Amino acid sequence: MSKDIAFIFPGQGSQVVGMGKDFYEKSPLARDIFDKASKRLGIDMQALLFNENENLNETQFAQPAILLVSAVALKLFEEKRQITPKFVLGHSLGEITSLISIGALDTYDALELVRERGLLMKKACEGKNAGMMVLVGLDDESSEKICKEARDEGRKIWAANYNSDGQIVIAGLKDDLNLYADKFKSAGAKRALLLPMSVASHCPLLESACAALCEKLQAFIKDDFKAHVISNVNAKPYNSKKDAVDLLEKQLVSPVLYKQSVSGQKIDAFVEFGGSVLKGLNKRLNDAPTFSITDIASLDETLEQIK
Repeated sequence: MSKDIAFIFPGQGSQVVGMGKDFYEKSPLARDIFDKASKRLGIDMQALLFNENENLNETQFAQPAILLVSAVALKLFEEKRQITPKFVLGHSLGEITSLISIGALDTYDALELVRERGLLMKKACEGKNAGMMVLVGLDDESSEKICKEARDEGRKIWAANYNSDGQIVIAGLKDDLNLYADKFKSAGAKRALLLPMSVASHCPLLESACAALCEKLQAFIKDDFKAHVISNVNAKPYNSKKDAVDLLEKQLVSPVLYKQSVSGQKIDAFVEFGGSVLKGLNKRLNDAPTFSITDIASLDETLEQIK
């Protein structure tokens, strides 16, 4: 296979108990990264990821957990294959993870950054009963129209994630989301399902978190980009610290244009690190295959395909 490869990284919602355990048990490098991550964050990452617990679904824990597993998958891949990707991208949190893969962000700095990002998001949504809802089977225009009608009526609902045709995630206040669920269904949505989240990502409810996040981005991101990043905010490439800081701050309150970022890309293959959610979305967005690395077996399979 040609080496015209894109690296992609999953975001919040992809976390499951046990993720990364196979890496940890079978790779000394993975164990070392886990141990250093635990020390940097002051969190037992093995316990967080491998034992049943309620913390894993809390944004301030979920974000570093997901990033850690993606980073481990990336480092194990890089140990065997040195490839400069044509471009990188991620879904929400995953866009920050993608900066690790091109030299613009240190792994452990990234863990501290997204831990802080999660805490800022939690604080911004405290006392608001904020949440997110996935709509399945409804076109973007209809979803956006109902969201606008709701806001015109004083409700707080926004389009947050454009995942694929017929799948969009909306964000806002849970009471408002529940109130409008039947309206989305009447417009053609097959499902309008409230997600198990306590924050409303990628909407104006997070505006109070932007300035503090910008400071962290400025402190940790390096102006050293080996490849372009496709921005969630505008689906366009960037390759500088200035643009990264600006766009990742805006990303907090702007919808994720994942569908628009992947559709039409001329690429031989995508490699997803640490999850398989994006592989499922990509099947509906691009003819290029997506290889997901979630354990040692899938790592070996991916390495066999990408030579």
